[in-house]
Amino acid sequence: MSTITATETPAPVPTPAARPAYRVTGRRVLRSEWAKLWSLRSTWITLGLGFLFLVAFGLIAAAQYTSRVSSGEHMDPDFANSTAVSLSLFGTNFAQLALGVLGVLVTAGEYSTGMIRSTLAAVPRRLPVLWSKSAVFGLVALVVGTAGAFLTFLFASGIVSGTHAAMSISDAGVVRSLLGAGLYLGLVGVIGAALGALLRSVAGGISVLVGALMLIPGLISLLPSSWQDDISPYLPSNAGESMFALTHSGTALSPTAGLAVFLGWTALALAGAAHRLVRGDA
Repeated sequence: MSTITATETPAPVPTPAARPAYRVTGRRVLRSEWAKLWSLRSTWITLGLGFLFLVAFGLIAAAQYTSRVSSGEHMDPDFANSTAVSLSLFGTNFAQLALGVLGVLVTAGEYSTGMIRSTLAAVPRRLPVLWSKSAVFGLVALVVGTAGAFLTFLFASGIVSGTHAAMSISDAGVVRSLLGAGLYLGLVGVIGAALGALLRSVAGGISVLVGALMLIPGLISLLPSSWQDDISPYLPSNAGESMFALTHSGTALSPTAGLAVFLGWTALALAGAAHRLVRGDA
């Protein structure tokens, strides 16, 4: 008679599941910046204000022009020679402030709250953060500006119908001007984001932005006229205006040259922000 002894094998000890390895990719950084942008209440408010400024001031200008033409009231030569395009884009100077300020907040706001440390810890190479913030907000500002320009022209052209300023979307240069205005506002947003990253201060970034776009052109006007003709066309605001102006004076840049100059200013702001981001501490 034989006996069989059963040997018990120990149960395998469960090993914890290995955590998946996450890689920092450009697409993931873009998605992160997209989510952060729309999580802020200031984004919705400021974008709404920029869109409102562009549409409201354009329609007001068109209504004022039609009212003065109907009443025979005297108008300044510049206003008397307005077109449906120039009237509908009258609010561009106001919209650029809203979008530029929001661009500063997108980057400088993280420095003021200290959130930038978490962002740079997640993306140690740093520069993808700057490129992603600039690309995401620049695209949003481009869409808002372009939509606002076309919508304003749609209504403004109806308001000035029957006057010397009347134009249709199929007229030469109209689409180019409206697209140029949207592109200009998109690049203003990129410059604002670059200034926020460069100066790391909301107040400082906004001050430089306002000074570059609005104050410096006024100071240049105090120079002798020969100097003005050499300097003024290459200022950021004047070069940007050449991008969407329907007609150009003898001293103004062409739309292509204006775009090239404004892209140069944008690249300069981004280069300064990239240098400080790489070389400086968070």
